[in-house]
Amino acid sequence: MNTAEASSSSGSAAEIARGIVEASLYMVLATADEAGRPWSSPVYFAHLECREFFWLSSPLAAHSRNITVRPQVSIVVFDSSAPIGTGQGVYMSAVAESVDGPGTERAIEVFSRRSVQHGGAVWTADDVRGDSGLTLYRAVPDEHWILAKDGRPDHRIPAHLV
Repeated sequence: MNTAEASSSSGSAAEIARGIVEASLYMVLATADEAGRPWSSPVYFAHLECREFFWLSSPLAAHSRNITVRPQVSIVVFDSSAPIGTGQGVYMSAVAESVDGPGTERAIEVFSRRSVQHGGAVWTADDVRGDSGLTLYRAVPDEHWILAKDGRPDHRIPAHLV
């Protein structure tokens, strides 16, 4: 199911949100630096039941540095190829952090499984340790929304996924 199909199908906001997340490869991660200057980055992601989102980035990337000083983020997942007026997205507020220590094995397994499903590489914890140049990140949303298709601007519908 593509995201246009997910957004036009009848179902609860949660079902629509799950369909959009599952059909998408990239999310837009919005961060802000210590002065509040915003920065948005598309990142390939994996998720665990739409409750945890994982991605790999350089710790030197702007969004990674921003997470270090301000872990509150926004995330949007959507299909940028949807025809005009038919698109739907999942909007999230979340807290992000780098993953290390005991949670690394579980998180990298989630990321690696989705990567392989999409024709990508197999990833291991060794790929994100030490001086590998990559860090595994995790965001845990506290809220999910979709937008109503009733013509009102920014009419958010909660998608209860948490």
